[in-house]
This record gives sequence, structure tokens and C-alpha cells, in this order.
Amino acid sequence: MSSDLLRLTVLGSATPYATLDNPCSGYLVSSGGTRVWVDAGSGTLAQLQRHVRLDEVDAIWISHLHADHSVDLLTAYYAALFADIQLAAPIPLYGPPGIADRLAHFLTNTSTRSPVESAFAVHELDDGHQAHVGALTLTSRAVAHGVPAFAVRIEAEDRSLVYSGDTAPCANLTRLAEGCDVLLCEAESAQAPAEGEQVHHTPEDTGDTAGRARAGRLIVTHVGRFLTPQQAVARASARFDGPVDYAAPGVTFSIG
Repeated sequence: MSSDLLRLTVLGSATPYATLDNPCSGYLVSSGGTRVWVDAGSGTLAQLQRHVRLDEVDAIWISHLHADHSVDLLTAYYAALFADIQLAAPIPLYGPPGIADRLAHFLTNTSTRSPVESAFAVHELDDGHQAHVGALTLTSRAVAHGVPAFAVRIEAEDRSLVYSGDTAPCANLTRLAEGCDVLLCEAESAQAPAEGEQVHHTPEDTGDTAGRARAGRLIVTHVGRFLTPQQAVARASARFDGPVDYAAPGVTFSIG
């Protein structure tokens, strides 16, 4: 496998808590020696180390601050500052507004605020935020999840991956995913909720979003507990003509 390919490795995709064999949401995206940890749900730091040390990660990107997408930042903080990791500089951390104070709130045990900025160089996301990390360009858009939440388009040369984070179907996600090679999209909801209450995709929604965006390939992830991965893939495939896969833990997908 060529090192300059855009690659997606699934560290975990479970929701809302880890199973025996599947951590919560987390992914390693890499190209040309650049490595970005995307979402840090419970259990994903352990799986990350199968592929790369924490001090070899070029950046961390967090979609939103629900625990199943961010809680392993807490243990990453301890690893970065108080263990065998030797950081040359704080790890760039891209996340929703308030992420540094949220981490400090959990980590502070005395009257002195925990030095989260010693472990992480925090960059707060906004709608349309763009960052260049080594060989990768990351473009973030705000999405509809009831809390500050973002999707991201990750590009390396002419290859592109879009990750939905957690969101209801929304125009920003569709526009961000326009013409992408791969759409990694959540499929949390087993059935459509009441009008005005939707904060996740159903598998059918996932297929519709991929179709509207003219994505080349769909990977369903964050499949809810009342669905099997096979059901989610079948239901998404009924609404999307392209190839559909499941984000099984440990699997690496080559993109483009």
C-alpha cells in the first residue's frame, strides 16, 4: 500500500458506549506521513496506538463534545504530559468552541486550572474553518445536532473524504460532501423521529445524503444499538446507487 494514499482507519464506531470489540467514534486519517486523529471516543486512544504513537499524531480534530466522540482526550492529556510521551510541542487540537475549558473543567482537581494548553494547541472551529496539516487540508462546516457540531472534509491532492460527525441531514453537510470520493456518515437512528426532533441520520437518510452529494462511495458508521451493521448497509443501499460499506473497527479504507 503506497504511503501517499489517503487512508481511513476505523479505530471505533460504536454508540453511545463501547462494546467488547468496538470502541466509540474515532478514526485515523493519513496521507504521505501526515496523521490526524478524528474524534476521540472512549477506547480509541488504545486502538490509535496500534498504528501510531500519540506523539506522532500531527493533529486531532473533534466533531463535538459528546463523550462518545471526545472523552479519550482526557487520557490523552495525561499521556502527553505525565507518561512516556515526549511532545516537541503541544498537539494541534481542532474542536468546537469551549473545548479547552471543557477539558480543564474535567481535569482540574485543585484551585489551579489544569494546563490543557501544555498538551494541546487549541484551535476553535467555526463554520467554514480551514486548516492545513501536513499533506492534508481540513475544511469544517457546522451541522445540525442540537449542540455545536461540525463535519469535516479532508483532502489530499485530488482525493477527498467527508466525515459527518453526528448530525441530522442538513444542507451544510450535503454541500461539504459534494463530489467527494468517500462519505463517512453516521446512521444512528433506527427510525425517523418526530418532526423537529431529528439530530441523527437514519440509514435511509445516509443514502439520501450520499446521493444528493454525488459521493463516490458511502461508509456508514455510528450505527445505533437497535440496528445491525448489515441492516444499516442494506437500508442505505436502497437509497444510494454507489458502493456502501460499514465502518468496522480495525478496517483501513484506501481512498481515491
